[in-house]
Amino acid sequence: MLRITLAVLHLLALGIGLGAIFARARNAHRIGQSPDALGRTFFADNFWGAAAALWIATGLWRALAGTEKTPSYYWHNHVFLAKMGLLALVLALEVWPMMTLIRWRLAAGRQQLPSATDLATKGYLLKTDVSRIVEQAGTRWDYVAGVGNRTQF
Repeated sequence: MLRITLAVLHLLALGIGLGAIFARARNAHRIGQSPDALGRTFFADNFWGAAAALWIATGLWRALAGTEKTPSYYWHNHVFLAKMGLLALVLALEVWPMMTLIRWRLAAGRQQLPSATDLATKGYLLKTDVSRIVEQAGTRWDYVAGVGNRTQF
């Protein structure tokens, strides 16, 4: 039962994260046009953070605890290692948007909106997150099917 629960939560995080990153990008472009767009951007970003925490926690649990496959299966699978590389890329590229949103939250608390230049650059980076999440999902199905496994059964 634990195996199924972890798998469901892990895949649920994918859906939450994809929806949140799309909503965050869409609302970030509307900040200058709509007074409540900044609040909606923050709300979507909260879901993105929750999805990331759920995704990482369940992924680590599944990979290290051996609830589905042994940990050695994961660490010797080329596709899984590629997926971890993509995760590292997402995390590295998310540092700047995260720091920007923290600055925006602080500025919003002081009743100040972000600069137009900051919004334009941020909007571009937010949209590229969606493609990286889709890449993560694609590699998930490959290694579940056994693609990239170095060992013979």
